[in-house]
Amino acid sequence: MNVTIDKNSGYCFGVEFAIQMAEDELAQGQQLYCLGDIVHNRMEVERLHQQGLRIIDREQLAELHDTKVLIRAHGEPPETYQLALQNNLELIDASCPVVLKLQNRVKHAFDLSQRQDGQIVIYGQPGHAEVAGLTGQTGNRAIIVMNEADLDQIDFARPVTLFSQTTKSTAGFYKMKALMQDRIAAAGGELDSFDANDSICRQVSNREPALAKFAVEYDVVLFVSGRKSSNGKALFSVVNAVNPRSYFIENETEVNEEWLIGAQTVGICGATSTPLWLMQQVAERIEGVSALA
Repeated sequence: MNVTIDKNSGYCFGVEFAIQMAEDELAQGQQLYCLGDIVHNRMEVERLHQQGLRIIDREQLAELHDTKVLIRAHGEPPETYQLALQNNLELIDASCPVVLKLQNRVKHAFDLSQRQDGQIVIYGQPGHAEVAGLTGQTGNRAIIVMNEADLDQIDFARPVTLFSQTTKSTAGFYKMKALMQDRIAAAGGELDSFDANDSICRQVSNREPALAKFAVEYDVVLFVSGRKSSNGKALFSVVNAVNPRSYFIENETEVNEEWLIGAQTVGICGATSTPLWLMQQVAERIEGVSALA
């Protein structure tokens, strides 16, 4: 059985940068906290926990004083930085540059919309860390949409500015854009007052066609990702659409040997939050099964 790991899968530069910053701090032997999971991958979170990284939530952050806290790649709303000043927290800011640029764009658009009676809409997952950081730029007044039913929150007779969470599906964004254009027309609004911004990270969107090409080349595809990963869900849908013998797993223990029956080739790929070492462990598991066959 031929087993291949997709060379284009694994950490995007933003996640890789955050992991490296955490490891550099931990190597100094100092206490380090992280606000939320550093990456949406349980296996990597556990690995860094063994090195001393402690995950905290917002309530715990409010109780911390005089220590170091890592801001992960997803970014944070303004109130997190205000709290850090109040509690004398040293922030190790690993916010992804792409996310920071988007936060600035959202803040600028919101300020402009206030003068035009407009609305800021974000295509993203409610409760997601990045979305919380984006809506924070609008004083939490942005409207979050995930599906067509969510569009009922919007007044399409007023100006609308649309942005996307950076890790969402490109196809999903453009479908949402088209639905919103239809709603504007139905409401008698002006399309000129609709500003749609494709703010999906190109490291993410460029992976979609590359993954589709990779997935069709193998009898079976194993997609490795944390189940919390929004990007993982989006990319797996791309893989599964072109190869019905594709399976979503978190780690090598979830491999079902029945999936591999009759397979000559197996491809292993993952999300932007999937570490290479985890895909390698899956490959070793498959090779072990193949050796026993």
